[in-house]
Amino acid sequence: MRFPAVAEQIANELAPSSADGVLIMLHELYQNRESLGFTLLDKEGLCRLETTLPDHEQKQTAYIPPRIWMYQVGRLRECLDDFLAHREQVEACYKFCLNAYAINFGSLKTALISTEDNKSPFSKSADLVSRSGLRFYGRFELTAARFGIDKLLARWVGSSNGETQSMEVQSLTTYFRLVSKVGLAYLLNFSLMRVSEGSELKVDCLKVEHDPRFGDIYVLCGPTTKTKQDGDARWPTSPSAKVAVEAMTYVAHLQLICLKAHPQAKITAEDVHNPYLIQRCVAPWISTSIELIQLPPRRPSYGMALTNHSPKLFDVDQLRITEADLQVARLITPTLNPETYSVGKVWPLAWHQLRRTGAVNMQASGLISDASLQYLLKHVTRAMSLYYGQGYSRLRLNDQARILYVRTMHEVLSKEFGRLLSARFISPHGNKRKFEIVRLIDPSDAKTLSELAKKGQIACRQILLGYCMNREPCPYGGIDSVAHCGGGDSESPCPDVLYDKNNSAKVKGLDSILDERLAHAPIDSPLRESLLAQKKSVENYQNVTRT
Repeated sequence: MRFPAVAEQIANELAPSSADGVLIMLHELYQNRESLGFTLLDKEGLCRLETTLPDHEQKQTAYIPPRIWMYQVGRLRECLDDFLAHREQVEACYKFCLNAYAINFGSLKTALISTEDNKSPFSKSADLVSRSGLRFYGRFELTAARFGIDKLLARWVGSSNGETQSMEVQSLTTYFRLVSKVGLAYLLNFSLMRVSEGSELKVDCLKVEHDPRFGDIYVLCGPTTKTKQDGDARWPTSPSAKVAVEAMTYVAHLQLICLKAHPQAKITAEDVHNPYLIQRCVAPWISTSIELIQLPPRRPSYGMALTNHSPKLFDVDQLRITEADLQVARLITPTLNPETYSVGKVWPLAWHQLRRTGAVNMQASGLISDASLQYLLKHVTRAMSLYYGQGYSRLRLNDQARILYVRTMHEVLSKEFGRLLSARFISPHGNKRKFEIVRLIDPSDAKTLSELAKKGQIACRQILLGYCMNREPCPYGGIDSVAHCGGGDSESPCPDVLYDKNNSAKVKGLDSILDERLAHAPIDSPLRESLLAQKKSVENYQNVTRT
């Protein structure tokens, strides 16, 4: 960091295939700088390096805009919650149907392998009633209504065009497939897993690591082998992952009933004791070839799995790109293809987008300001930061997920620096002072940030009024109190503050809280003086940002 000319040459000397590994190594050295006694590259130097590294991928993965991301994850959660609320009725109906087939075919095994189609207990064949020993229960939708799941199935796997459509027993397996894929998508939204990794999870995959300071940290664990040392296949995740795992586990155990009875299904004792969360659907009412039974379930694209195959899950109009969506998406991914990503078109959801979007969302509190999104990610952000960013965990975590997280961390911080140049951020001391603060920041100039890394002349800390550019620890707060930032305790605001115009709603909310607390604060008390100082800072902020 003391030799910027050398630091400039690092990216040029790296092959694309080794760039990520070098960044991770330098990041770990920076995290352990106090123990080592030296620093190769500091935080700003790492950010600059990340922006200049050769890209091992030919095309950067698209970032899903917050509105669309929250819509899809909200619908996924709604589907999972709905299933869990009706799981007992679903199980009872499913087992009733299996038993009905077993009676008409002689056994469940025979029903699974038989090619006859005139013994279905829900068939409309006229001659079925007269056959000795066979039972007919009428249309399946009557059975579904008797068990209280007819509306549930119609809501999630019924006709999507509003037309009246007879419900068949196949709706049960269609629904099981949907819940399994929805659960997988939900887990990918709250971890940095690939779809191939999520598809290999088993029912015991969710573990809880208890930390005395930070509480419970939830971790997803994949299957491991003695010969594969890829981080022990662990991914920090959100506590809400429990909902997805619970729903997928329930479905997996129901599907095992038929898999255990099918003579061609190779089910081991381990598969029964600890099955995969995603199982191949086998049932008497669907025909499945022997070859398919012995293969793992297919992994269609996100769009195919949860849009085309399940048209009632998402409202296509909610996935249409707005101008605001496109603006945020281009901020994170400038290389978006305008033929695919333009206003009015449906956002093309993809599994790999969930990794990219998750990594950015877990870092970009300033870039992505939606309060609901930040609330959803609050816990998982802490877990990711502790385990990946700070190297807190002693677990062997997934290497590729950690590389993605650390690289995104420095990428997002670089974008934060660049945003300070826009008209959105202003200094209460005028444009001249703002220029003095940000004049060295040029996100496209590697040499500039190398000099900043050398001299320690750049800092960027988010506060309520905007950003604090002070390079030293601030004794006045700025998070718990805005008294000094806006000049409430002095004649003028802090010279190192940049006001963020987009924070006006938050500051207005603070103003209301201050008024409420002042109404009950004792006269001539330290509390009242502090509240009045903050009130003055808020007024100074509002006066400057209104001009």
